[in-house]
Amino acid sequence: MTNATDTRAVTPPGAWSPFRHSAFTLLWFATLVSNIGTWMHDVGAGWLMTELSPSPFVVAAVQAATTLPIFLFALPAGALADIVDRRRLLIAVNLFLGCVAALLAFLVSRDAVTPMLLLSITFVMGTGVAIMAPAWQAVVPQLVPREELTSAVALNSMGINISRAIGPALAGFLIVAYGMAVPFVLNAVSIIGIVIALLWWRAPEAKQSRLPAETLVPAMISGVRYTLHSRPVKSTLLRAAAFFVFGSAFWALLPLIARNVLAGGASLYGILLGCLGAGAVAGAVFLPQVKSQVGADGAVMLGTVGLSTVMVLIALVPDSYVAAGCAVVAGISWIAVMSTLNVSAQTALPNWVRARGLSIFLMVFYGSMTAGSLLWGHLATHVGIPAALVTAAAGALVALLITRGIKLSQGESMDLTPSMHWPEPVIDPGHETDRGPVMIQIVYDIEADDRGRFVELMGQLAQARRRNGAFGWSLMEDLSIPNRFVETWQEASWLQHMRHHEHVSADDRAVQQQIWKLNRSGEASATHFMSVT
Repeated sequence: MTNATDTRAVTPPGAWSPFRHSAFTLLWFATLVSNIGTWMHDVGAGWLMTELSPSPFVVAAVQAATTLPIFLFALPAGALADIVDRRRLLIAVNLFLGCVAALLAFLVSRDAVTPMLLLSITFVMGTGVAIMAPAWQAVVPQLVPREELTSAVALNSMGINISRAIGPALAGFLIVAYGMAVPFVLNAVSIIGIVIALLWWRAPEAKQSRLPAETLVPAMISGVRYTLHSRPVKSTLLRAAAFFVFGSAFWALLPLIARNVLAGGASLYGILLGCLGAGAVAGAVFLPQVKSQVGADGAVMLGTVGLSTVMVLIALVPDSYVAAGCAVVAGISWIAVMSTLNVSAQTALPNWVRARGLSIFLMVFYGSMTAGSLLWGHLATHVGIPAALVTAAAGALVALLITRGIKLSQGESMDLTPSMHWPEPVIDPGHETDRGPVMIQIVYDIEADDRGRFVELMGQLAQARRRNGAFGWSLMEDLSIPNRFVETWQEASWLQHMRHHEHVSADDRAVQQQIWKLNRSGEASATHFMSVT
């Protein structure tokens, strides 16, 4: 019989539970206001460019200047966010963006903006956003308990959709009523709240490393390496690409749906965006409960089917009321998939590499959305918008079937906190340790009946070694002594190996302890070698 305490333990956190934490609440509202300002800037910049240059290419270049920095700087930004204090990084970049936004507002008020100057400032601001994005995502687990992460990510996605619904409409009204400079002024002002919130917030104290901080390029390499050898992260990226390439059709074609398919204008487009925002709010409310019932894979399946159904209905039933209802469903579906994928990535990454892993997730997201938008725009040009929507819907469902065996949220059951259980290496003090590579060997003596299980566990351990910098890993059997095995791997330097000591997780330790139980002598000791040149 389950008692009241057990019932509370298995009850999923509510959709609004992250708002119980003052740091999350303050940063959420400050970010919402700032995002509204960002959307006002984007609309104002696009509209201003139509006045400065009649060229469609130059007007479209404003959007490119906003998103291109994500491709160029996401990974370096992720590495930077993992090797410096994230809070200070966010404060510095926001202050810089506030100054740039204020400069643009001043230039617009003086009619001193040229097309090239507007593109340059937009690119600079896009670069600032790209530098902040991995750090923002990486601090979310520091704001709420792990069990409330799904709700926190859903609320953040909801905030983005709310700002998307408010910002463009507000910018249009302000431009008509008060002039072109006002949206840019308010964008600069909106950043002040973020800076104040970050100055007030104090991140939890993290255990300080005894080792020197990583430098940028090696940090980027270690981030890519961890991703390549982490099954939970790779699974999330594959599922993300499979969805966003096809789901991007809805966002890419939505303006054309409003104008050409539904024969509406800007007001109808605004209504559809508002319905999307309302759907996102509803999705954020119900997502924790839905995930507790169907799991992460079920939530992504429902979201994919929902968005595919929406695209087919809009293609086959070109009615404004139907489209508005479909937009609500699309908002629910989008936030279900986006939030679930984001949480799957968050829980698969330890804190020391979280921002780098999330930056790769952002690259996959933006890359898939950009490639998909170009693909569906090109297809719609040749076969029509309805046919492109139906094709994208079918592709999303086929991709869902193909990738259904790739499970999400594998990291939720893993403990990726550093275990710090490896003993300090015993080395001759006379040896210099500034050379490389380093080779490590461990000898195991196993009972014959345990051979199969041992090899299986060593395969799991090999992946953990590779995630943390090992290369040339091998497991050899001694031909002279039955069931004696020698594990060997190399690392680039002694410093890299010492970082490996600090990054071994509690989950890795659990695997290692199972191996030690199979070893006749119990816990095995490692022997270290270093290149002589």
